[in-house]
Amino acid sequence: MTWVALTLLAFALGVLAQARVRHPLMNPTLVATVLVAGTLLLTRTSYDGYAAQVRPISFLLGPAVVALAVPLYRLRALLAREWRALVLGGAAGTLVGAGADILLPRLLALAPEAQRSLMTASVTSPVALQLAPVTGAPPALAATLAVLSGLLGALVLPPVLTRLGVRHPLARGIALGSVAHGIGTARAREEGDLTGAASSIGMGLAALLVTLLVAVLG
Repeated sequence: MTWVALTLLAFALGVLAQARVRHPLMNPTLVATVLVAGTLLLTRTSYDGYAAQVRPISFLLGPAVVALAVPLYRLRALLAREWRALVLGGAAGTLVGAGADILLPRLLALAPEAQRSLMTASVTSPVALQLAPVTGAPPALAATLAVLSGLLGALVLPPVLTRLGVRHPLARGIALGSVAHGIGTARAREEGDLTGAASSIGMGLAALLVTLLVAVLG
């Protein structure tokens, strides 16, 4: 239970840091990841050993992802009217992201394990874990790259969208969900329910399309 307590404490510190310092780098997930990764290195603890101890937290990932879809129900009428734009936007974002995740590692001649793991970096980590046996990727690496992808998207995408003048909540939400999945959806909910609901749709579309892509390429 030591690592469970340390992980929860690291996330709580991230929440406190975000409340005190309004900066994109003060993302609670990012703060917790850095703190836990640093502790693992200092104590020479393997990731497999850590993952085994925090399994109760990992088990909650699935229900947490489902909970992100709650705004979908509340805003179902509005989202139903805009379904064409949401589906097209989400599909375009997912396919561009997944294409980059598949082609760039090959162009850079990364190790086969990294190439297979990056195939599912565009989906939330519970889905990446389920797809790992299909792609032949190490589950731990696939899940880690999915989390890092979500963190990077949640940090970089909002200011980029603002700089590009993208201010419509549906456009911002679908972009965050299709690129940064669960972590991006948590970030999108900070901007409002509509942005969060659109992000949930983007996250779901990404999971569906990447699963189909893996099935075809596999």
